[in-house]
Amino acid sequence: MQLTLDGISKKVGAEDWLYAMSLAPKPGAVTVLLGATQAGKTTLMRIMAGLDAPSAGRVQVDGADVTGRPVRERNVAMVYQQFINYPSLKVADNIASPLKLRGEKNVMGRVRELAARLHIEPFLDRLPAELSGGQQQRVALARALAKQAPLMLLDEPLVNLDYKLREELREELAQLFAAGDSTVVYATTEPGEALLLGGYTAVLDAGELLQYGPTAEVFHAPKSLRVARAFSDPPMNLLPAQAASLGVKLNAGLQMSIPLPQAASQSLTVGLRASALRVRQRPGDVALQGQVELAEISGSDTYVHVDTPAGEVVAQLTGVHDFALGAPITLYLDAAQAYVFDAQGALLVAPARTARS
Repeated sequence: MQLTLDGISKKVGAEDWLYAMSLAPKPGAVTVLLGATQAGKTTLMRIMAGLDAPSAGRVQVDGADVTGRPVRERNVAMVYQQFINYPSLKVADNIASPLKLRGEKNVMGRVRELAARLHIEPFLDRLPAELSGGQQQRVALARALAKQAPLMLLDEPLVNLDYKLREELREELAQLFAAGDSTVVYATTEPGEALLLGGYTAVLDAGELLQYGPTAEVFHAPKSLRVARAFSDPPMNLLPAQAASLGVKLNAGLQMSIPLPQAASQSLTVGLRASALRVRQRPGDVALQGQVELAEISGSDTYVHVDTPAGEVVAQLTGVHDFALGAPITLYLDAAQAYVFDAQGALLVAPARTARS
């Protein structure tokens, strides 16, 4: 199924909720809507589903204009942040309901398969009210997957689940989506979730569509500072810089050998992903000397906040490291891993991608 949004926008009163945008999610693939809270993700999904009409523009499905067609006349499956189930039906019947409507055979076999993948098989004979919130959300996900609708919309479906379960279900959902034929649109605030799901990513910010393309391409070549900020976790380190004869000069005179386009502006911003900063030196590295402001351990990584003459940076170091507050520290980076943005925030230079990246 080809869903096409052609110049759609949305105003509520005098306020612009979505600015004019066009988007055609890849059929049969996952498109992630990535953006912070109030970026416009839910509003966009409601227009895709037919729950709301755009203020301007058209919604097309396989070339047919469905802009004014209500959701009940479209074959759409939706999962929201807050679970929605049939309270009087047991879990098995909740999941089976779309299968029975289609008249499928081996309904219970399919129900058990989905329940096992979503870790709710022990609860098939219970009512939704007897389950925890996370378990009820997994029932809603299973029912949506069972529907096999040509368009599946998921609005931050894992946000209310615990961390460990989110990690497990992300991998399961990526496999389930890849095995199906549905066009999947998945909204999230988490860059890591977009990377794990793969497919395509549309980056939204304050009601604007900033960039759309294959997820890896958008991540490795964000076309602007706004995209780079949205698609980095932890946030990309952004340091003021100037064009110099050898490439780029940061504050305190630190030089980085980065070839710039001839028409590059004098005022620049250098972007460094936290994972690009290291405490072990390699040949040709640039050294950033500073003082430890904060060190925190998250999972198997250590995040170190460092005050340097070039500006404050955060380094994401693999493993558990112990740093004393105020202690001197030297961070190292390869200039080839730096991003450079011009005075208007447009991307000038991105790191070359390797076969493994």
